[in-house]
Amino acid sequence: MRLIDSHCHIDGPRFDEDRDEVIGRAIEAGVVAMLNIGSGSPSEDSFEKTFALAEEYACIYGAAGIHPHDASEYSPEVEERLKRLISASDKMIAWGEIGLDYYYDHSPREVQKEVFRRQIRVAGELGLPIIIHSRDANEDTIEILSEECSHEGFRGGIMHCFGGTREMAESLIPLGFLISFAGNVTFKNAEDLRDAARVVPGDKLLVETDCPYLTPVPHRGKRNEPCRVADTAVFLAEMFGEDAGSLASRTTENFVRFFGLEI
Repeated sequence: MRLIDSHCHIDGPRFDEDRDEVIGRAIEAGVVAMLNIGSGSPSEDSFEKTFALAEEYACIYGAAGIHPHDASEYSPEVEERLKRLISASDKMIAWGEIGLDYYYDHSPREVQKEVFRRQIRVAGELGLPIIIHSRDANEDTIEILSEECSHEGFRGGIMHCFGGTREMAESLIPLGFLISFAGNVTFKNAEDLRDAARVVPGDKLLVETDCPYLTPVPHRGKRNEPCRVADTAVFLAEMFGEDAGSLASRTTENFVRFFGLEI
C-alpha cells in the first residue's frame, strides 16, 4: 500500500528516544509522507521542532498553529512567530491545528472562538489551508467555518480526526474540506463515526494516526505511530467493501492533489 499519514505528532517527547526508528517503520509500511502538526503550547518548542523535522526528512511535511487548548496564550507575538516559521520553508504546508474543544475547555469558549476566527484569517492572508480540531463543538465549528471559509480564494482545509456527525461532514465538504479519519473509527463503540464515514465522497477522504494518540484496533493500549495508519486504511476498506490498496492509493492521491505536491 502507498499511504500518507495526514496528521501526526512525532515531534513530541514520546518519540524522542526512537524517532528515526518510528520514521523507518512508517516507510517500511508504505507511508510515503507524513504531515507533522506542531500544536504544543507557545511556551514550548513544538513549532520549531516541526520545522526542523520537515527540513531534515524528505517524507515529512509540517503545519503549525495554536490548538484551542492554548487559545488563551495567543498573542500578536505568537502569531508573528508562527508566520515566520511557516513562511521560511515550502515544506510547511498548512496552518493548524486550530478550532474548538468544548470537551476539556482548557481555554474559555469565547476566547477559543475569537482565536479560531483570527487564525483562519491569517491562514487566508498567507494562502494556506487550515487543519481543524473540533470536539463537542459541532454547531459552533460549522457556524464559524461557514462564515469564515465561504469567501473566494479560501484554500480549503482538513477536518482532522473527524468526530462529528454525518450532517457535519455534509455541511463542510462543499466549503472545500477533506475529512480525515483516525484510529478511533476502528473502536467498538464508534458506529456513529462509521456512519459519518460512509457519506464522505471518495475524493474527500483522508486517513491519519494523530499519533501518539488514538491507536487503532488491534494495537490499543500501545503508543500510536505513523505506520499504523495502515490499520485504519484496511479497516475503512473492509467497511466500504473495497481493496485496501485502492483505498490507500486514493487517500494518498487526495492529499497530494489538495496540497499540490509531487510525492
